[in-house]
Amino acid sequence: MANIWKELKKLKRPLMVLAPMADVTDAAFRHIIAKYGRPDATWTEFVSADGLVRASPEGKAKLLRDLLYSENERPIIAQFFSSHTEYMYEAGKIAVELGFDGADINMGCPVDAIEKQGAGSAMMKNPERAKEVIRALKKGIEDATNEKNAREENVKAGKVFEVIPVSVKTRVGFNKVELETWLPALLEEHPALITIHARTRKEMSKVPARWEHVARAVEIRNEMQAGIIEEDRTLIFGNGDVLDIADGNKKAAATGADGVMLGRAIFGNPWLFHRKDNNPHADFEYYEPTTKEKLEVMLEHTKLFLELLGDIKNFAIMKKHYKAYVNGFDGAKELRLKLMETETYEAIEVLVKTFLGGE
Repeated sequence: MANIWKELKKLKRPLMVLAPMADVTDAAFRHIIAKYGRPDATWTEFVSADGLVRASPEGKAKLLRDLLYSENERPIIAQFFSSHTEYMYEAGKIAVELGFDGADINMGCPVDAIEKQGAGSAMMKNPERAKEVIRALKKGIEDATNEKNAREENVKAGKVFEVIPVSVKTRVGFNKVELETWLPALLEEHPALITIHARTRKEMSKVPARWEHVARAVEIRNEMQAGIIEEDRTLIFGNGDVLDIADGNKKAAATGADGVMLGRAIFGNPWLFHRKDNNPHADFEYYEPTTKEKLEVMLEHTKLFLELLGDIKNFAIMKKHYKAYVNGFDGAKELRLKLMETETYEAIEVLVKTFLGGE
């Protein structure tokens, strides 16, 4: 489809989507989430556009593991970071070749190593470069789509691929709120979507998210795009301190946001985006899993992690998930402590089965 956001908002709003979180929403966890509660759209972890171009073949292969996805995750958005237009251009081509439904630029990550590259939150210090990076990603996508459509096998098969949309995830400012200047700069490039994390870079996550800034972002969008038909307007999503779907709906209603991006609420809760029969057109429903369900899905998640990523990622990543899965029921603390000492799937399976057998 030409623009997944246009298509989705024809169905209903606010849209509820899964946030990209490094070492959290990897290929294994996203697959589990899609199986037990598919959101309206899903983001990958952010991937270095520079690395995809400059890394050794082995390094590039590892980075591409972060872009693994299953068909049931669609619509799926690839997220990249870079301050270099030439590398972001190539990332756009990669997104098309891998069949993503959209491509997003991270302009909000506060990690020092990312900022030192002029990327992530550092982009807010250089609006002109940010605009160039957006244009480069769009150009890479357009060129790759044209190349794909011109291939003999696609022409013979009558296949026509449409240009996928570009979006941006950012914050309200670097050291202070700068929405009045930063957001208009982004809107001048007409991205399909801008997600606003309702804190500054300086604030990190140390203060509550201030959704009044999301409301102001919506106003700025409305002011700047007043003459544009609604379906072509840039969508504004809010992000930060969203407890669950009900809370997201309240925040969207209060701010006028077109959608809500949920992050930390997914920890230990792949059922966050639960819908009846996992139907993408159905309403989200609160779902309370049993202890048995939680532990069995935790095992499933562990097994998938080891199959897809076990050779390149530290098993400590899974232990972060165990702290969330194993919580809120009798005996959880004792089981959690034992899980922290394990290093293999077999050992974890024994612990879980022993625990459940003793219920």
